[in-house]
Amino acid sequence: MGDVGQAGRSREQFGSYEEYREYQLKDAKPYQDFICEELHRRGIVLQNMTSKQYQFKRENLLGLEIKLDKRMVETGRVYIETAEKAHEDNAAYVLSGIYRNDNSWLYGIGDYTIFYIFSKNTLKRLDQHNPKWLYRPAPTGTSKGFCIPIDRAEKLADRIIRFGGDTANGTR
Repeated sequence: MGDVGQAGRSREQFGSYEEYREYQLKDAKPYQDFICEELHRRGIVLQNMTSKQYQFKRENLLGLEIKLDKRMVETGRVYIETAEKAHEDNAAYVLSGIYRNDNSWLYGIGDYTIFYIFSKNTLKRLDQHNPKWLYRPAPTGTSKGFCIPIDRAEKLADRIIRFGGDTANGTR
């Protein structure tokens, strides 16, 4: 079976890596907007950075990295990225996710029903201590990371935001 990644579709279904990446971003950008709006409703204001110049420094002024995990419910785990490749043909992975060298200090991941916010330092310590319950899937062509069982994520998260009503599908 081909690399499914977090998108839930095999990369082989795309003509190129760039098409696959665009497919991923098609879902990630609306999710980021959804989280921004939901946090604002709860009194947490994010100001997203949109230019590449500023996004290299941080994703938003709060310092919260936002990730959509489409397979979280299916796998029963939360995927935490530690390294990536811009293209699967590149020789080496570069640090990303919790190890990305930017001004983000929080790592938020979830779907349209729940959003976990972790301190990046907590996730780094978890990666370094490597408890028995931590799952390390084989690296994909472009991503490396580890998975936290949802029951552990519930205990480790600094904040958990549950979305109810019509927000479960991303609408109001």
